[in-house]
Amino acid sequence: METAYISTPLGTAKLEGTQDGLSVVSVLNTEKHLTSVIPIVLEEAACQLQQYFAGERKKFDLQLNPQGTPFQKGVWEQLLHIPYGKTLSYLELSKKLGDVKAIRAVAAANGKNPLWIIVPCHRVIGSDGSLTGYAGGLHRKKWLLDHENPVKQQTLF
Repeated sequence: METAYISTPLGTAKLEGTQDGLSVVSVLNTEKHLTSVIPIVLEEAACQLQQYFAGERKKFDLQLNPQGTPFQKGVWEQLLHIPYGKTLSYLELSKKLGDVKAIRAVAAANGKNPLWIIVPCHRVIGSDGSLTGYAGGLHRKKWLLDHENPVKQQTLF
């Protein structure tokens, strides 16, 4: 498993993966020494994340290899279908997975998503539009949603 630490506007991100794909992207709450030379298997992920933060990328094209249960992987797969700049409620996500009663299990799987931003769990919100639950902190969730859907200032002239 190769590891790299890169700088993002939301803090240091840890990337882990092998030739089989990217397994982990997480944001750290502490400063970590940045990786000076990114391992080859993580170069594309680091590049695409920087493009995302620069506003140049809306969709990731990476080989993914997250570790989780079949149920968790099913939830994470559904998250990949939420378009950039859009949100979906936990209830709507449960419906898409075929079991409205599984809302708590869906929320728990969403919270265990190991691929921060790449698998866009930040796009899942409460049914009332609230920014409920986010492993990286609600301030980061708000930042990411604002980044993906900035309010355009209207001009009077």
